Amino acid sequence: MPRFLGSRKRTLATVAGLVFLGSVVMIWLASRQTATAQDSGRPSAEHMQPPKNYSPYVEQSNPNRVYWGDQHLHTSFSSDAGMLGDRLGPDEAFRFARGEQLRSSTGQLAQLERPYDWLVVSDHAEYLGLAQELHARNPILLDTASGRKWGMAFKEGGQAAVEAFHGLVEQMTTGKASIPPDTMAKLVRTPWDRGIEAAEHNNKPGVFTAFIGFEWTQHVQGNNQHRVVVFRDNADRARQVLPFSAFDSVDPEDLWKYMAAYEEKTGGRVLAIPHNSNLSGGMMFRSTTWTGKPFDKKYAETRARFERLVETSQTKGDSETTPRLSPTDEFANFERWNKANLPSLIATTPEMLPFNYVRSALKLGLQHQANLGVNPFKFGLVGGTDIHTSLSTTRAENNFGVAVAAEPKPERWKTPFMTNAMDPKLNTYIWEMAPGGLGGVWARENTREAIWDAMERRETYCTTGTRPVVRVFGGWDFTAKDLGSPEPVWAEQGYARGVPMGGDLTNPSKGKVPTFMIKALCDPEGAYLDRVQLIKGWLDAKGEAQEKVVDVAWSGHRKPDPKTGNVPLVGDTVDVKNATWTNTIGAPLLTGFWQDPDFDPALLAFYYVRVIEIPTPTWQAYDAKRFGVEMPDYVPMKVTNRAYTSPIWYSPEK
Repeated sequence: MPRFLGSRKRTLATVAGLVFLGSVVMIWLASRQTATAQDSGRPSAEHMQPPKNYSPYVEQSNPNRVYWGDQHLHTSFSSDAGMLGDRLGPDEAFRFARGEQLRSSTGQLAQLERPYDWLVVSDHAEYLGLAQELHARNPILLDTASGRKWGMAFKEGGQAAVEAFHGLVEQMTTGKASIPPDTMAKLVRTPWDRGIEAAEHNNKPGVFTAFIGFEWTQHVQGNNQHRVVVFRDNADRARQVLPFSAFDSVDPEDLWKYMAAYEEKTGGRVLAIPHNSNLSGGMMFRSTTWTGKPFDKKYAETRARFERLVETSQTKGDSETTPRLSPTDEFANFERWNKANLPSLIATTPEMLPFNYVRSALKLGLQHQANLGVNPFKFGLVGGTDIHTSLSTTRAENNFGVAVAAEPKPERWKTPFMTNAMDPKLNTYIWEMAPGGLGGVWARENTREAIWDAMERRETYCTTGTRPVVRVFGGWDFTAKDLGSPEPVWAEQGYARGVPMGGDLTNPSKGKVPTFMIKALCDPEGAYLDRVQLIKGWLDAKGEAQEKVVDVAWSGHRKPDPKTGNVPLVGDTVDVKNATWTNTIGAPLLTGFWQDPDFDPALLAFYYVRVIEIPTPTWQAYDAKRFGVEMPDYVPMKVTNRAYTSPIWYSPEK
């Protein structure tokens, strides 16, 4: 037997040698034929047309990577953050997001385990840079009665500063500033330019994208109408304008007019992202304009043009849906803030909920489309933090809090965040805060242009702070076998034969139904995956909005319940006492194929993917372990983080 094996090796070696020698001869002959053709003056076949690229990656244009970032971060240039102790500006915020180690406003060293790919510093336009101007004793500010009052409070600090802060919030709830507009413009100019300079200095094309932006903080009666405004452009265009504040107008339509005027004046591009709809008091997605008029087609077109994305998860709660709106969705009760608006001025009522949550808004958008021909709520989904410390952190074990008062310390969990003196049941505490959401953006390169363009086409998804890689394509002829293709080929076919998240399905062939290919890879530094779900919303034949949640793929050998169709929960490996967990359950990769068995080509619909991770410890559990403190049973110790993709919409042919 050994002799046979040895002879077989020699035979294979001999054959290989002959093949190699034959290849050399063939190459030599081919080169001689080419040379002869060239010598004779006749062009060879090789020179008659350029050779086809061998590498399949040459000239690819489809997005090939997800880029992670936060579209909603505040620094000391925001009046509330600066007045309450934040001492870090936009430059520090960008440097921290890029991976630099910094010292927080409370003196603690902080650093991200993994840097971001992009960041939007979205400081409040209202009284932008107030704390810096007070510190610098700007005479323009101190010549006003309010400026002198704030200056004294700022210098005294403590409770005086807190009371001054509440005075600022009160002005925002009325939309009326105590400083004249011309004085305000002079005050805002310097911090706006400094913020632009910080973005320009930290923007490193191909490595890190620093966006120029601001927040329009419309807050009348405490009903959150805030929008983050993100510029595609560089300093040369952004400097031509000042931020538009709620003191300029509380009507969102005036914000869109400002954006349109900016684009016309500069040739630039800009978009707005509504956030924290769960705290809007039923205002964010209501079916009338700010002035109380029914939507018309022009309104719907303008809103759809400028508001391409909606923030679906952040520190002040998750806004996907809620159990009262989605009673059959077993994962609907996640980080819900349904007690009151912001800051606990008005209690939330059941009637407000349909206009507070994103899934409901997507369904309302279909109804508007049926009536107007345009969907004003055609939102892609994205995450953010709304953190007011200049330090964007979303991992539970590295939670530096939503504000300076919530930075790491043993008793921070019990610190009040929003209080209502008349009704303590509406109070909210730091333990109810989430670490914050993240935005995943599918793009070809890490530049302002590429990432902004991905936002504009809605090829984005939201996570609750972790970084699973999620991709979905919808089409008319995908099959389960297509999922077996290697990644470059699979994605290429997804774009060639269908549309990605954020896209539109149109023109089905007779008898065809929507088909979806989904791949979800766990966060490489995080938890394995429990399941992948597809959420469908549609209008029935009566024009009424419907929804359903389908488990498409799941880990292990669990079987759906024969009555409900729900797959049992994956289990739990969390050790609360030690704030640890293991990936001994779940799966690192889940792929799924689904075709809609109830598709009606005459009905409007949307589809988006939700990915659920296995349970892991909350930031409160890490705090309890780190500081050796005990917390009451009502403080959550476990969390099932998740991701939501932008929808894919279907509209019948007109």
